[in-house]
Amino acid sequence: MSQAKDVLADGVWRNNVVFNQMLSLCPTLAITSAAVQGLGMGLATMAVLIASNAFVALLRNVITNEVRIPAYVLIIATLVTLVDLTMNAWLHQLHQVLGLFIPLIVGNCLVLGRAESFASKNTVVMSALDGLAMGAGLTLALTTMGAVREVLGSGTLFAGASTLLGPALAGLEMRLYPGDGALVMILPAGGFVVLGLLISAKRALDARKPAPRTQTATTLSNTPVATAS
Repeated sequence: MSQAKDVLADGVWRNNVVFNQMLSLCPTLAITSAAVQGLGMGLATMAVLIASNAFVALLRNVITNEVRIPAYVLIIATLVTLVDLTMNAWLHQLHQVLGLFIPLIVGNCLVLGRAESFASKNTVVMSALDGLAMGAGLTLALTTMGAVREVLGSGTLFAGASTLLGPALAGLEMRLYPGDGALVMILPAGGFVVLGLLISAKRALDARKPAPRTQTATTLSNTPVATAS
């Protein structure tokens, strides 16, 4: 139980993929001009992370060391294709908005990094939990980025949720103030500004409330080496 709590805390907050590891910055900056886009991209990546970690852990004693990276990429590519086709069939509008970024999850250094540094060394259950935690942390970062940029740049929050994610989420759509906001916030420059401010805010919070990490958490959550962005 303690090990599971450490894995969850690392993935969601202490070792957050965006705010601490500085990985997956390409989708973070490109797909966060609106909160619903960040939420959709985060959930898609989380689904791939959970499944890929589980498959790699299941096959870790079968895949030889010499071919492990090509094997991991093949597993990830297969799962990303399934997610891409599923989104195209059931969430077509969101799929059109996210565009090429769904197939590019194959090259996301987070997914391959967790397969190499965690799933290949741990059980299926713990690996799936790690994928859930890292995916939740990424979703939190992308949605927060999108929400801040959308509020400051458009004056709305979760605009288009009913169209992109289904009518059941229509209640999320809000207009917080009349008129438009600062256009720069939904442009690329605004993404860099908001990302820097959120990283600074998280570090300030961590400095005020230090959370000691156990040796187990440190061992299990090695920061992956960035292979692509």
